[in-house]
Amino acid sequence: MADVVTDFSAPMTSGQTFQLSGRPARYTVLFFYPKDNTPGCTTENMAFRDLYEQFQAAGTEIYGISRDSLRSHENFRAKLGLPFELISDPEEKVCEQFGVMKMKQMYGKTVRGVERSTFVIDANGQLVKEWRGVKVAGHVDEVLEFVAHQA
Repeated sequence: MADVVTDFSAPMTSGQTFQLSGRPARYTVLFFYPKDNTPGCTTENMAFRDLYEQFQAAGTEIYGISRDSLRSHENFRAKLGLPFELISDPEEKVCEQFGVMKMKQMYGKTVRGVERSTFVIDANGQLVKEWRGVKVAGHVDEVLEFVAHQA
């Protein structure tokens, strides 16, 4: 039995507020990434961008989430031409809800950061699939394959 995801709202690009409840899409993909304008995060966002129409055809909306500011997100989104909105979570409320904050090694130092993770939530707010500790290569294809085969 899938877990019901607790409803939440958070600020996102285009001056909008994301609200989990009431999403009309068959599936909502939330992908958490560490930071705008870093190599892995840029690659991941571009992969979701490049397959966006196929996600749409599968009744799926996509949202990227990081701790970056809305201003950073707006610039990142414009630079990459992202067709989906980015959610800003500087206070880590959504990150904590999904348990993606981890201690990580970065340049020989231990830092607290976002573990790259992706969650698929259905129209009833049920968590139907999650990936944690994601490696970017091939990941977006795997997410698309999952939602496309749920029909």
